[in-house]
Amino acid sequence: MGSMLLLLVLTFFVFSAFVNNGNAGITSSFIRSEWPATDIPLDNEVFAVPNGYNAPQQVHITQGDYDGKAVIISWVTTDNPGSSKVQYGDLGQTYNSLSTLEHYMQTEAQAILFVGDLSYADRYKYNDVGIRWDSWGRFVERSAAYQPWMWSVGNHEIEYMPYMYVWLKEELEKVNREETPWLIVLMHVPIYNSNEAHFMEGESMRAVFEEWFVRYKVDVIFAGHVHAYERSYRISNIHYNVSSGECYPVADKSAPVYITVGDGGNQEGLAGKFRDPQPDYSAFREASYGHSTLEIKNRTHAFYQ
Repeated sequence: MGSMLLLLVLTFFVFSAFVNNGNAGITSSFIRSEWPATDIPLDNEVFAVPNGYNAPQQVHITQGDYDGKAVIISWVTTDNPGSSKVQYGDLGQTYNSLSTLEHYMQTEAQAILFVGDLSYADRYKYNDVGIRWDSWGRFVERSAAYQPWMWSVGNHEIEYMPYMYVWLKEELEKVNREETPWLIVLMHVPIYNSNEAHFMEGESMRAVFEEWFVRYKVDVIFAGHVHAYERSYRISNIHYNVSSGECYPVADKSAPVYITVGDGGNQEGLAGKFRDPQPDYSAFREASYGHSTLEIKNRTHAFYQ
């Protein structure tokens, strides 16, 4: 299944301890309450216009880039700086979605990285599709009106990316790691996934792109699609051929950490069935609703939870 990849360069979190000593971090026993996986009624107050002034200093939008293929957006933020946090997650517009959004907003984060599957309006028919896109826009406006949201497309949105292969290769080659020491890729379908849901759907993409991710030392790859959470160690599976027989992922310090965070809340519910036994490359996995938080500290360290 095709996916759109959004390349982002940020200061980020050093994950090398995952491979060096097998430490997957500290895992909390907290699991958020689960609500029915049904969309919120349109007359609910969550779709009301947010209060207060919500305009940034400047937003310049140009329809079409210099090659006539895209939209140029220039965003100048407000005078008051936000915190050094970045959040991301799958969503929808159910009561679980609302719980995720409200919990996220309590963190007072600076921006959102969104890994696809936005409104789930494609589950409706005819005029209700447009209505549910509008209601989702109003639903996230309480956050999106005040801070940038950065998207990648999912299978519940229209996908047509004939230039993706060339675009990604050119973008990776252009990154100067002296100026941008941390490199992040967003995609929708995970290429490492031990859940029964969507198992192996990303394999064709792994075969094409994983070697690039290792060569250019991508630090972390975020994905959604699977309605659960999973985090890997730094691993790769790029050395297999008919002679070597190395057909399983192995520890690789040049490889990314793969994080699936597709559990924001939606009509389809959680993907609660993982494959057993848990693969060696999988550091932690859990089916519960939520989002992830990244607090950037400096050029080499951050706090991720």
